[in-house]
Amino acid sequence: MSTSPRIARAARCLGVASASAALVFGFAGNAMACTIKDFSAVAECDGDQGVIRVTDVDPLGVPAEVTVYLENNGADLRKVGTQVIEDSTAEGVTVTFDEKWKPKAEYRIHIAADTYVDDDLPILVAPDKSCKKADDTPPASSEKPEKPEKPGKPEKPGKPAEKEPAEEGKAPTPSTSESGTPSGSGGTNNLPSPEGDSNLAETGADSHTGPIAGVAAVLVALGVGAVIYSMRRRGSSMR
Repeated sequence: MSTSPRIARAARCLGVASASAALVFGFAGNAMACTIKDFSAVAECDGDQGVIRVTDVDPLGVPAEVTVYLENNGADLRKVGTQVIEDSTAEGVTVTFDEKWKPKAEYRIHIAADTYVDDDLPILVAPDKSCKKADDTPPASSEKPEKPEKPGKPEKPGKPAEKEPAEEGKAPTPSTSESGTPSGSGGTNNLPSPEGDSNLAETGADSHTGPIAGVAAVLVALGVGAVIYSMRRRGSSMR
């Protein structure tokens, strides 16, 4: 007697030795049939990639076609994709759909499994936060950013700097040309200039002029005194 795949799956699920044993126990009927309750879905992150995972825990291993749609106000906006789950077990078999879902996005998931299931899962709502790498999130800082300094106005070209006045009480040092005395040391530098010699020649004076003038003054004084004395003697004799 040939055994149908459905009965064989039921026997495998029950752990019995043969399909006939499954028929004896009566577990090959609708009680063991695949149902919508055997499927579940979740939207989560795989690293920085958003995904939707659908899991089938049908112990009979009935092939099931899973189709995911993005919803918008109760209508299908876009088909995300379709995959088939085969040879499911009680531990569960999962298929994954790559989907960059947005926070709180809604998805409709349809299950078609032979003649047992042709129905939708409850609407799947994505998490409140999207998937991001940990390195992409800057650390929170309590310090407020400093305001950028305003650019200064360009300086206007000013007048050339004036020389600072000489300090009070100090006469400016004359240059060599102004002092009239050549720099350096030597016996010839102390000689009187030709101009000074010419002045002495014009007045008839030389280096002995001072003493001679003093002697002359004394002689003149003595002469005047002698004259006055002689005049007084003559006057007294005439009386």
